[in-house]
Amino acid sequence: MDVAKFKRKPILGILRGVELDIIEPLVETIISSGLETMEITMNTANAVDLIKKAKQASGNRLTIGAGTVLTKDSLKSALGSGATFIVTPVVVEDVVEYCVKKEIPVFPGALTPTEIYRAWQAGATMVKVFPAKFFGTDYFRKIKGPFNQIELLACAGVTAQNMKDYFASGASAVAFGASVFRKEWLEEKDFKSIALAVKEYIDAWK
Repeated sequence: MDVAKFKRKPILGILRGVELDIIEPLVETIISSGLETMEITMNTANAVDLIKKAKQASGNRLTIGAGTVLTKDSLKSALGSGATFIVTPVVVEDVVEYCVKKEIPVFPGALTPTEIYRAWQAGATMVKVFPAKFFGTDYFRKIKGPFNQIELLACAGVTAQNMKDYFASGASAVAFGASVFRKEWLEEKDFKSIALAVKEYIDAWK
């Protein structure tokens, strides 16, 4: 992952529960909508194959990482499949330590000030504040007071409508998942609705 490139369009899409047979058209939809960075969660069935197939389909047009990485074994499977960055829902110390040592961008999840600080001290590329929606944008503003040097990624509850508020409150990046990659849209292969939803975020960023 080129972190500098990600920071130029700091929007991350999260794929969970996706079937292998739709990953290629889904990747094309994501790319055509203007999204450049995507994670596939490791608790999705066939996650390793999904990452491999997504990378093949995207070529160099999409940066693909692995999310919900909770163990060292899961980490190694993700990296073996071609993931170029790692995301965790909590601070998994051995996973973060390995990524830092190998210079792999890592986004550990945290919520409280103590967790956020520990994640940053451990070497996080950014700290994923999760779930962000329960504390909202004001929480980010308060966290950035004592921790102005810590880069935060807002995850869960970020919409195209409130995204700018998160950035204005101190978030360095945002992520979205099930609100855009809806189960019914994926099952119905409704790529048009997914494309429109992704474009809302991209347009809001522009």
